[in-house]
Amino acid sequence: MTTARDLALVAADPRDRTIVEQGDLSLALAGAELIDLLDAEALTLDGTLLVPAGPAPAGDRLLSEAAQWLADGGPGETVDDWLWRRGRDLAGRYRTVLEEEGLVEPERRSRNPLRREHTAPADPSAARAAGERRSSGEPVLGALAAAAGLTEQGDEAFDGLDDERTTVLAAVLQAVTELAGERQRRTIEAAAFDNIWRGD
Repeated sequence: MTTARDLALVAADPRDRTIVEQGDLSLALAGAELIDLLDAEALTLDGTLLVPAGPAPAGDRLLSEAAQWLADGGPGETVDDWLWRRGRDLAGRYRTVLEEEGLVEPERRSRNPLRREHTAPADPSAARAAGERRSSGEPVLGALAAAAGLTEQGDEAFDGLDDERTTVLAAVLQAVTELAGERQRRTIEAAAFDNIWRGD
């Protein structure tokens, strides 16, 4: 399993009732893909610039797709640019692929369209392995899970990681912070608009 798939499986765990913002998870998954491409030596970083270094490993269609996106990004794409470009709706894409591959059961929609009922994993071994990696304290998955809002992370999150992985994880955390700020701004603007209409 890749880091991105492990993160997606952890997020899909029906026992975890944590409310996860899909935008945060999508950004974290895009960062996880960069980590996976670094691990596969299909990518290097020049500061914050992405430098394709070889083909993605065979056998994982989402990682192969990410490698193609990397090639399509052209020279000069930064980690931050990648997170926003690749991250758009990526959580839904992972969920769909995991369902197609039988790794998780499809979500059942309740009568309330804002609430989803999570079901047990179709393949509990994959979910169990992802959960064990998460609980082992592995720093990369831990930092990404924290960025997605699945866990809390201490200051030691990047201890022992090389500069490239630290750069990616720091960019993910910054992007999630920016997204949270944008959500807050929109909430404030919507509340102000409602107050105008009510005459408050």
